[in-house]
Amino acid sequence: MLSKFKRNKHQQHLAQLPKLSQSVDDVAFFYAPADFREALLAKIASATQRICIVALYLEQDDGGKGILQALYDAKRQRPELDVRVLVDWHRAQRGRIGVAASNTNADWYCRMAQENAGVDVPVYGVPVNTREALGVLHFKGFIIDDCVLYSGASLNDVYLHQHDKYRYDRYHCVRNQQMADIMFNWADQNLVQGRGVHRLDKPDRPRSPEIKNDVRLYRQELRDTGYHYQGDADNEQLSVTPLVGLGKSSVLNKTIFHLMPCAEHKLTICTPYFNLPALLVRNIIQLLREGKKVEIIVGDKTANDFYIPEDQPFKIIGALPYLYEINLRRFLSRLQYYVNTEQLVVRLWKDDDNTYHLKGMWVDDEWMLLTGNNLNPRAWRLDLENAILIHDPQHQLAASRQKELELIRTHTTVVKHYRDLQSIADYPVKVRKLIRRLRRIRIDKLISRIL
Repeated sequence: MLSKFKRNKHQQHLAQLPKLSQSVDDVAFFYAPADFREALLAKIASATQRICIVALYLEQDDGGKGILQALYDAKRQRPELDVRVLVDWHRAQRGRIGVAASNTNADWYCRMAQENAGVDVPVYGVPVNTREALGVLHFKGFIIDDCVLYSGASLNDVYLHQHDKYRYDRYHCVRNQQMADIMFNWADQNLVQGRGVHRLDKPDRPRSPEIKNDVRLYRQELRDTGYHYQGDADNEQLSVTPLVGLGKSSVLNKTIFHLMPCAEHKLTICTPYFNLPALLVRNIIQLLREGKKVEIIVGDKTANDFYIPEDQPFKIIGALPYLYEINLRRFLSRLQYYVNTEQLVVRLWKDDDNTYHLKGMWVDDEWMLLTGNNLNPRAWRLDLENAILIHDPQHQLAASRQKELELIRTHTTVVKHYRDLQSIADYPVKVRKLIRRLRRIRIDKLISRIL
């Protein structure tokens, strides 16, 4: 009786979310990163009113340069266009991990502004916390006129499949004027005009220590802001619900928590970094006990963007994929019974030396969560995250949804037993020594909370 009451409580949360009516013809799925890149460039080129690009980073490589040049070209051809780019403040002012910050993305934005004098494409740096390790701008979405192109991808060569390698994500375009307005206005008020937010395309930007107090206040303000709008759809029609949140008590986190137990038949989860918050693990175990099916699609450790091949110099960051695999092995060892009965299916994605960055949820054939949220403690507590929840009670998107999932499964293998995954004893010597040292001083617990 109690579990029935709880389930109804979860369903009640979803039923009470404000929903915006959505035309099925205005939801497009892209199934490959190169297709998404072409769609994004085409939308930028044809924009007539506004372009707001929000990403963790816009990289100074061929993929990123193609996007920023397209923005300048669009603004030059149509000066009345409202164009702005928002990226993480800290990420833009350092090099890639392990690379010296001699020529950062922010330096490149300044050069582009000087080379295109008179064509204003402002690039704003959003500091979600005083240090990058304690929170970043993980809000996603490219708002162009009345469309939202949504992906967990940032903007560089591998995310856009500019050359040989790609980083696999999910890619959608939702044409919905109300939702585009809600997201654009929120980004304008809370990001562009946010306390502590500064232009990165200008050389006179402040240094991070100078804005530390502003950033602390700004983070608190972000915790207290959400989307405020009236829905116009009922629970019987195709609808979209934009969500935003920072901190463990955010509306986004609450919705993810309530979404999982609403599965009547099957829950499917994608995450690139297997480090689920304990709250979500409990949800999964409860579903399995109730006889529901759970499918988890996660990247193989070699498909993790932090993985360092054994023939290359080892860096500490290269231990992360192994820590995630340890988490997965421990999780499966607890739930091996359900793996044996095929009630729990865990798939590992691997396609040559390409990488995996998918995230999201599918609940039965009714709910679909598009998000950049990695479903890990960092996303749950530290980063500014957002999502679009699609409610499809009449299964109008069934064919596209099925095609997306089938393609995601293409390069996967099913883990039949937790011993199919390597144990610490099987890892390279340097990785093994580092993990054992971390465990001795119990710092692995701290790492799992911020990565």
